[in-house]
Amino acid sequence: MLQLTATPASALADDPVHIRVTGLPPFQVVTLKASLKDEKGNLFQSKAFYKANGAGQVDLEQTPALGGDYVGVHPMGLFWSLKPEKAFQRLLKQDVMHSPFWVTLDLYDSICFHDSPTVQPWASQMVQRWFSGPGVQRKQIREGRVRGALFLPPGEGPFPGVIDLFGGFGNLIEFRASLLATRGFAVLALAYVAYEDLPDKLLEVDLEYFEEAANLLLAHPKIQKPGIGVISLSKGAEIALAMACYLKQVVATICINGFNAVSNVPLRYRDLVVTPIRSGGERMQVHISGAVCYRHCHGDPRDQLNRQSVLPVENAQGWILFIVGEDDECINSKAYAEQAMDQLQSHGRSCGRILVYPGAGHLIEPPYAPLCFASWVRGFSWPFLWGGVPAAHAAAEEHAWGEIQKFFRQHLIQTRCKL
Repeated sequence: MLQLTATPASALADDPVHIRVTGLPPFQVVTLKASLKDEKGNLFQSKAFYKANGAGQVDLEQTPALGGDYVGVHPMGLFWSLKPEKAFQRLLKQDVMHSPFWVTLDLYDSICFHDSPTVQPWASQMVQRWFSGPGVQRKQIREGRVRGALFLPPGEGPFPGVIDLFGGFGNLIEFRASLLATRGFAVLALAYVAYEDLPDKLLEVDLEYFEEAANLLLAHPKIQKPGIGVISLSKGAEIALAMACYLKQVVATICINGFNAVSNVPLRYRDLVVTPIRSGGERMQVHISGAVCYRHCHGDPRDQLNRQSVLPVENAQGWILFIVGEDDECINSKAYAEQAMDQLQSHGRSCGRILVYPGAGHLIEPPYAPLCFASWVRGFSWPFLWGGVPAAHAAAEEHAWGEIQKFFRQHLIQTRCKL
């Protein structure tokens, strides 16, 4: 009897799914397709071709894909190779609490390149991908100036506290915070521009806003003392690094593909104002896809004119983990992370670590999400190029997600950096 199974059929978005086909004719060639629609109705699809073994089975944990959107043994390939039907769409979960993404898996006879309403699948299976687990609580935060959402794991705690920061294009992004809360962390997804009554454009980074958020999190009765962590991406990584340098509350910082200096807009903290690095002489480049590459547009912090913009990472009281995609087409993040590591080491500091992932792009996120190679961003009339090679990027996300959790579990208890 022909059967397509996906186990578990309902799971967290960062959990792997075991996909198997049984009951096929021996050595039958088949096509497996995956599809989902996001909350705006945008369609994402993937496909791969497989050949059954002599027992008529295809097991994605063992059977190599012969072609399609990937080649080789990739148990979660149908998930991370999902591509948007419309160019430059990013798969981004909005409601992380009440609804999953529904992924449809379809099995077709032989090699099936194109969708056709007359061709019916041999078998189908629905898979739910949730972004919060049972008992996780979400609380909207509107206290003082701070805007965001606090996610608390089930139980009394106290829990390690983490602030979650994304890039400088605005809004509130919650999917990483809700998944981390499911894994035992109390996470404040923090907005800082273009959300509710926050400024519509980022004209400066006021570090006192982020200090207020850190104090708010630490004051919560379920948050473990004495310090918090920060996980961050892009412009958020630059802000997180500044928090590590200037705020005593921050004792464990993860910077994913960011700068080691103040960029684009000034940073202000009390009486201190740090001017941004000057833009480099190279112009932006247009990729063959039509997206714009900014990798070579930023100034070099090592230039004499930019040295006043470099963040004093040697002053950080906690631990710092730099996560870098070598195929980042938005920021030359590997060079910036290496400069920060050199700066730490030149001051005799041993509290930094760098993870470099070949083939990974700018948007390194929780595992099994599809690679977003390029996408539209708010306020720009052209799409941004993020980079990444699908299989390598997927492997980077899976490994980095484990390292992120390990880092926070270790350093939110042992909080002080050795001098």
